[in-house]
Amino acid sequence: MLEERHKTQECDSEHLSKKIGSTKSGVGACNAERALRMVRLARQESQLRPYVEDTVAEIHHALSNGQNVIVEGTQGTFLSLYHGTYPYVTSKDVTASQACADVGIGPTDVDEVLIIFKSYVTRVGEGPLEGQLDREEVLRRGWMEHGTVTGRERRAAPFDFELARRAVELNGGTQIALTKLDVLFPSAKGVRNLSELPREAREFVSEIEQKTRVPVTLIGTGAAETDIIDSRAQPRAGSASPTLIVKRRTRHV
Repeated sequence: MLEERHKTQECDSEHLSKKIGSTKSGVGACNAERALRMVRLARQESQLRPYVEDTVAEIHHALSNGQNVIVEGTQGTFLSLYHGTYPYVTSKDVTASQACADVGIGPTDVDEVLIIFKSYVTRVGEGPLEGQLDREEVLRRGWMEHGTVTGRERRAAPFDFELARRAVELNGGTQIALTKLDVLFPSAKGVRNLSELPREAREFVSEIEQKTRVPVTLIGTGAAETDIIDSRAQPRAGSASPTLIVKRRTRHV
């Protein structure tokens, strides 16, 4: 359970609030107590028990009955406590293997790992950012964004192919979803067919695939939910078939 005192601990820490650039949401302090086996769990609170279920059992029941399960990870790979730009990281691992461990499924239940890349790189708070652009250039390119928790401006840099390759390795990625292609290439805005993308956009996507050795199967070309190119539904050489992150489990009678 994350409590107000956890937020206070982070706000009072000059190391976290200033050097690291923590969101001061209290998650790190709570995770630290969990590691020390001192934190309170929701199931231990009588008032919360009616709202607590055995989610591991529910997930495995769904898989055993032929249902699909999608597991969504949190934060970017290089904010991982173990694989990120330490000490400018979050308070836990955030790779795909940890996402599975968090919800209680093993590696043999995973069918596909879909990695999400933005068409450029952003970072909020402190820490290194290769190729970082100055604020004026970020504004000129229309890349300015703000953190969802603190509202702070995000720093930005061009797409980092080496970072992408490393992220694929760390997560065991089998597919890539690429967002905001229209921000990088305005003429791609609203395009929903791979063949209709402008040449430079297609070359950019192709370079990502060549350098990561993973197919880009989903491409965001605008803010609307329908502004997506799904190449799984548009066959091409070497493309992957439609799949989800967790496979259906065969039911034996």
